[in-house]
Formats: sequence, structure tokens, C-alpha cells
Amino acid sequence: MSSWRLWGLRFFASAAWVAATIVMSGCATPLPNAPRETSRALPPASGSPLVALAESSGIPSGQSGFWPIPQGAYALDARLTLLREATHSLDLQYYLLGNDGVGRAVMRELRNAAMRGVRVRLLLDDLYTQDIESDLLALQTFANVEIRLFNPFTFGRQSASGRLLNFVSDFRRLNHRMHNKTFIADGALAVVGGRNLADEYFLRSKDANFLDMDVLVGGQLVPELSSIFDRYWNSDQVFPLHAVDAAPGAASDLQRAFAHRVEDPALNPVISAPEEPDAMGRPPLSRALRQGRQPFVPARAIAVADLPSKADTRDHHPAPAFEDTVTHRYIDTLRRAQSEIVIFSPYFVPGHKGVEYLREARDRGVEVRVVTNAMSTSDEPIVNVGYQRYREQLLRMGVQLYELSATRSATDPALMQALGGSRGRLHAKMAFVDRRIVMVGSMNVDLRSAYSNTEIGVGIDSPELAKLILDAYRADNFSGVYQVQLKPDGGGVQWSGHDPQGEQVLVDEPEVSVIQRFKLWLQFLFVPEDLL
Repeated sequence: MSSWRLWGLRFFASAAWVAATIVMSGCATPLPNAPRETSRALPPASGSPLVALAESSGIPSGQSGFWPIPQGAYALDARLTLLREATHSLDLQYYLLGNDGVGRAVMRELRNAAMRGVRVRLLLDDLYTQDIESDLLALQTFANVEIRLFNPFTFGRQSASGRLLNFVSDFRRLNHRMHNKTFIADGALAVVGGRNLADEYFLRSKDANFLDMDVLVGGQLVPELSSIFDRYWNSDQVFPLHAVDAAPGAASDLQRAFAHRVEDPALNPVISAPEEPDAMGRPPLSRALRQGRQPFVPARAIAVADLPSKADTRDHHPAPAFEDTVTHRYIDTLRRAQSEIVIFSPYFVPGHKGVEYLREARDRGVEVRVVTNAMSTSDEPIVNVGYQRYREQLLRMGVQLYELSATRSATDPALMQALGGSRGRLHAKMAFVDRRIVMVGSMNVDLRSAYSNTEIGVGIDSPELAKLILDAYRADNFSGVYQVQLKPDGGGVQWSGHDPQGEQVLVDEPEVSVIQRFKLWLQFLFVPEDLL
């Protein structure tokens, strides 16, 4: 969902929560009164190689086709291929576009596509645009490019301190963010899942990387995803970039500086397509396109997204009903489980209602397994303090809990090979019901996803797809994780893991010192659970 930078904003805002809401509630700055042109997704383009690929891949009429992408290199190859091969339209909606090799590669290919005549619509949440603002201002000067921002900062945009002041003075509004992640090319192929557009989501960071999941989509679901994009693009919560920040110079100067940043070999390591088949034995999308056929699993599916107005706190924009949220539909699907629920969520804070829904499932005899990050592994360790509040209660109900650990993952050769020796963190957001229904998207199982951020997800009815993904994550033989269990005497929890040397059992939070736990506990006193 986020990185340590958002944690800093959360903690500062939370510590000042009472002051910000009581003393400064009248200081919110007005949003720009900017006219925006309504636009709609373009239909699939004749002559597009992406349209031809989707049409030749054997997706039955009225259904959608899916291919899971658990490996970072293949997920990046898919996006770069869509960018390079699009002939008509590119619609990208993201929470985070990084100021790094992946982020610059995406911006470079968006520029190149626009120069080929492709219409580019780029919609970003405004929380992380400070470091790339100059690039965005330059990119929008190219013909065929339009950039819009969701729930933008209205002053202090050029500095962290200025944005922080804006955040605190307008906390009630700016606490709500667009967490959606959608990538649509030529109205024919799309990518939906948990990955943002930055190095660590594609295993290209030297320090820490995320284990994540996307699905490549063709067929019936793509127009639905385009309609969701249009709903956001034309909403009252979205503003043109030029309405909140003016370009500091002539377009030609901006474009030259942009070209240097996105093309300089020193700043932009070469990104090569994978040579080997993926974990399921299939080629990367770039090669599948050359071969003229992409493997898809056909299935019936739906796409759901929160209304953009979920993030609007203005009095004349009442919040949507909870029944209209992605979280509600996620819970409704889980409640239909007959035998098994498997949940992957990097940030897992179920709240009292979530615990009761899982209790209902256990009372029906449904097996429930949850995989999340250990405190030491999470990029948001304070979230784990909220998760700990429910851990023993869940275990006593019979819920099985697993925590991804840097130490445990180091004992798994496959994980270490995937991570390239860097620190690994779970970021995939998915759930499986009865090994038949697959839910994947941007939503975490926490109150922030339920009530503060907007989210998107797809629900897919496919035992075949469920098996492919669960096998890729070795869900029937978890490795690289600790299983959290009640101690034999029932007094607290312990962590157990298996490796070639035998079983390892720990009675204290793995890889976290007493001092670290105490600091997090103190911080947690100032953070309402719905801000985690």
C-alpha cells in the first residue's frame, strides 16, 4: 500500500490529529476551480498488435481471459510491452509513480507513445508526486498527453515541509487517497493488481523488494476497467496537473531536461526482457506478442471499485454507503465460502467486525488461513501493532496465521533467488474462496482500505487460475514464513518455522528488539486504528 514515507505522514498527522481537526479545521485551503474536459476510453483500435493478440488468444465470447504475473521481471515486461506496442490509447491510474529506474522508464515510454500519436491519460494520486513533479510538468507539454491528479495538495507542493503543512492544515481531506492501480492499453489488454510503478515492486531495488501479484486481462473485463477509469478521470475529485502547478519555463526547455533525465544511462539501468519462461512455464508478454498468442485462463469475472467520492469530505458530497465499497463486496464473497478461505494481505488489521466475519466462517467449519508480514519485515511496522490486537483472538478461533520473515525467507532458495539477495516483503493483496473464486487488486484488509482510501479489485471464478496462483505461492507448503501459534500453556503466542535443520520455535517477536517494540507501542497510542 505504501512506503516508509507515508508512515511519516501518518505519524505526524496522527500526533497532531486533535489539533488539526479542532484548531485547524477552518484552515483548509480551497481546491482549484479548474474546468476539465470530459473524455472517454477509446474503443479497441483496428490494426493494433495488442488487439490482434487479445483476439487470437481464444477467449470465449462474453468471458475474460487472465494470466497471473507473480514475478516482478515479467510484470515489468508486460507493462513496457503494452507501452511500446500501443497504437491508439494508454490509460494509467496509479497510487505511486517512482523517481527511479522503473518510474523514468514508464515516463519515457509514455512520451514515446504520445509522439507516435497515442492518446495518453495518466491519473496519479498526489501524495507522492513531489519528487517527479518536474518530470510530470514536462511530460504534459507533449502533444497527446494529459495528466490529472487525485485529491491534490493545494500549496507547498515543491517541498516536503510545505506539503506536510498542507497535510496537517487540511488533514480531513488529504487523509483520503486513491490507492487504485490499473493499466489499460488500446482498450484491449489491461494489468490489475498490487504493484505500483517503482523499482521495489519489480525486484529492482538493492535494499528491499516487494513480493506482489498482478493479472494480465483480456476480453470482457477490459471495457469494465475502462469505465471505472473514466469514472475517476471525469470525477470532481480529480484535477488537471496544470490547475495546481504551473510549468516553470518554456516547453522546449522542459522537454530537453526531461529527455536527459529519462534517457541518461547513468540514471536509467537497462531493463531487459526475461529470457526464461515464467514460473508457470509461459513466455513473457513481449515474446508472446512476437509469437502471436498469449496464454489466458478463460473465466467469468467482475471488476469493482470504490466511488471517487469516497475520498471527498466536502459537505455537499456525502460519503458513499459502505455497501458500495470494495471492502463490502470482498467481505460478502468471503461469507459465501463453504470450505476454505486463504487471504494474503501485507497490512492486516481486521477490526472487530472483520474478526466477527472470520468467526462466522470458522463456526461453519471453513478453514481460514492468513498470510501477512512479520513486524520486522513490514515497511509499516506500526500496522503490526494494530494486527497484534487481534492475533490471539484469531488463533483461539482456529484461524491459521503466517508471517513472512526476512530470516525465514533466507532459508528458502527459491525466495532468495527471486529477491536477488535483498530484503523481501509481502505486498500482494489477494484472497481465495473454496479454491475457486480469486480476488486480486489494491485492497488491504484494514480500516484504511475500508473507509479512507479508494480501491479497485477483480473477482474471478476460476479453479484453474486459483490453482496456478496458489501453486506459485506454495500455499499448501508455505516456506520462508513463520506460523504463529498459541503457546502450549495458552499464555501468548509463539512463532515456529521449519528448515533443513529442523523446527525453530521463538517465543518473542522475531527480529525485533524490546526497545523497537516499546517505541512502536508508544507511537501506536497516538494513532487511531482507522489511520493504520
